[in-house]
Amino acid sequence: MRKRLTELRRLPTLPGVHLKDEIAKISHRLIELNRNRQLDRAVWDKVELARHPKRPYTLDYIHLMFPGFIELRGDRCFGDDPAIVGGLAAYMGRTIMVIGHQKGRDLGARTRRNFGMPRPEGYRKAQRLMNLADKFGIPVFTMIDTPGAYPGVAAEERGQAGAISRSLLCMARLNVPTVALVIGEGGSGGALALALADRVLMLENSIYSVISPESCAAILWKDAGEAHLAAQTLKLTSSNLIELGAVDGVLPEPRGGAHRDHEAAAEIVKDALEDSLRELEAIHPRVRRQERFQKFRRMGVWKENGMTLF
Repeated sequence: MRKRLTELRRLPTLPGVHLKDEIAKISHRLIELNRNRQLDRAVWDKVELARHPKRPYTLDYIHLMFPGFIELRGDRCFGDDPAIVGGLAAYMGRTIMVIGHQKGRDLGARTRRNFGMPRPEGYRKAQRLMNLADKFGIPVFTMIDTPGAYPGVAAEERGQAGAISRSLLCMARLNVPTVALVIGEGGSGGALALALADRVLMLENSIYSVISPESCAAILWKDAGEAHLAAQTLKLTSSNLIELGAVDGVLPEPRGGAHRDHEAAAEIVKDALEDSLRELEAIHPRVRRQERFQKFRRMGVWKENGMTLF
């Protein structure tokens, strides 16, 4: 397009030939493309920060926030899935159940934890822990950081879709206060399975989306290289999601990102969790469940009889 504009400007002025409008049109289009490219870059920066290999993971936050954490393993059906960790922790004078995705810090740990992509037994373990918390009146805190649930054949054979849907049902029915926090990547149903909570929060540089940018680009444009464009289209940043009403709050990160200062990031999360739990504990369980239901029912935009409804 720039080449075309240069060629038009070099053409000699001829009687009856008017190129001004065409030049202005191409110039305006170039300005728009440049503006969109800058916006795409800003969004992609957020994606890269959410995936930063030094970003604190669930176990990092647990070690910094919950001394004496007791991990509980297994789904009592098939086995233990290291992609999801969970257990009991003492927190500000109360006991809470902490559950979250775990990616692994080095190649060996990432392989063992399947890069934070849970299998069905991981979600069944999460359900077991949430039901245990509900039985004893213990608040539930979940941390979300996954590209998505594992899409392999073995996971499908063991009922991946059913495990995710039962996790959603389990969280919807809990009587105890629930707080979910997206700490890195929040990808697809694998993230949502731990995020149907009374309060859903995001860290400033985290992302939350129905699909990864690469997968979206491969489906829509037949080219995973268009992931930058897909990321912009998906509206997956914290600022997008708070504006859309899909999350309840955005937590600031230390200067430069959470990967720069794990301790400061943990302090920010700790304060936000305490504020959320104090607020939720003051609400009657029946009212809290009803408000949770209504919050998720209000999400989305659809058309009925030609009218746009929210």
